[in-house]
Amino acid sequence: MGHTVLLVEDDKGIATVITEALRDDGFDVTACESIERRDALLAEHQFDVMLTDVMLEDGDGLASIDRVRGVAPDMPVIVLSAQNTLDTAVRASDSDAFEYFPKPFDLDELTQAVAQAVASRPTAAAAGEGEDSALPLIGRSPAMQGVFRMITRVLRNDLTVLITGESGTGKELVAEAIHELGARKTGPFVAVNMAAIPHDLLESELFGHERGAFTGAVSQQIGKFEQANGGTLFLDEIGDMPAEAQTRLLRALQSGRIRRVGGRQEIGVDVRIVSATNRDLLPMIADGRFREDLYYRLNVVPIHLPPLRERKEDIGALVRHFLGQAAGEGLPNRQATAEAIAALEARDWPGNVRELRNAIFRLALMARDDVIDRSAVVDVLPERKAEDGAGGKHGFDAIVESWMDSERPADGTVYHAALAAFEKPLFELVLERTEGNQLRASRLLGINRNTLRKRLSELDIAPERFSRRR
Repeated sequence: MGHTVLLVEDDKGIATVITEALRDDGFDVTACESIERRDALLAEHQFDVMLTDVMLEDGDGLASIDRVRGVAPDMPVIVLSAQNTLDTAVRASDSDAFEYFPKPFDLDELTQAVAQAVASRPTAAAAGEGEDSALPLIGRSPAMQGVFRMITRVLRNDLTVLITGESGTGKELVAEAIHELGARKTGPFVAVNMAAIPHDLLESELFGHERGAFTGAVSQQIGKFEQANGGTLFLDEIGDMPAEAQTRLLRALQSGRIRRVGGRQEIGVDVRIVSATNRDLLPMIADGRFREDLYYRLNVVPIHLPPLRERKEDIGALVRHFLGQAAGEGLPNRQATAEAIAALEARDWPGNVRELRNAIFRLALMARDDVIDRSAVVDVLPERKAEDGAGGKHGFDAIVESWMDSERPADGTVYHAALAAFEKPLFELVLERTEGNQLRASRLLGINRNTLRKRLSELDIAPERFSRRR
């Protein structure tokens, strides 16, 4: 599922509208109507952000914020109120609310504020809540040994590092290792995913904003650069950064100073920059989508993480690690035979180490015996067949030819049937790349989000299957 939101609102109409809007943007919303129910939910579950009305059926939601802080000190709180007075706004600010929205409010601004609140949590990055935090840096292969050597070379300096590699190879883990093993380990490690933040909010996220800088900026907000002062700022998916933000980032890297959105004064920051991307930035430079000067500023020390298919000799060690990890999380304690590991080594693993981890956890759960053998691998993890057509054809041509030969379609049906056969795997691939985020998926596909949502429903595709936060 998506990031979790607790909505405390006793007006059922408003609660329904907010819930639907947030769910459309991929958030997992739990709604309640009272302070008592709110406290019970917070005692049982963790939420990424809370939205609360002020006047609730059993008291003042703002006056009881201290109880919320006691249970979830790092959870951002957004205050909603029909009491459109200066006093309410001041109280919201004094309570350290992330944002304050007087009713009626703009739903788009509210959903953007929720996205910004989720992205603002420095503790989430520091604790490594993303799935990559579970991916180990393990490997005796020459490729991984080269990665280890590069990491050791940057531990005693502050050179900028650009980590490249496919999705699922563990780029964030390398960034965390550089921080935790380096000279800045006593400072904060702050991660920001460029692809997960709306473009119009990105500069505010990085550099912060002053009160009144834009609609909804009811208080001063400290950006990621200031949060990471004295430590490391990890800029993930740097290739998704819009052009105007690239210019400001380059200026900050060159000068060591930033200016909050809407601010007049420059602020000095002492931050080590580590960035990562799964894209090839050089064609983007040629197309004018990425600044060449920024690329060379970020790419002082390049570290490339190889895909798993290029270091298959590491799969055995990874399998044993993940089986131990699975047992530590309450799954049955399993062991894998050499034949099982050989069967796993024979696969390509397009999702890399992350895909392997998920597969091993599935094996640990579903295998019938404590010892996982080759037959268990085949039964639990059936291979995806790559069709080859006549004459050595591959890819889409071979798939269509094979389908036509086997199905014998009737006249007048080929176009629509082939389109449907192509559409579902396309949508699934895009959702996998965007980790189930429908907004990002619709942008990548170039179609309307409502159209995407309708087609996903018609094709029986559940976007939450592709989320990292399941």
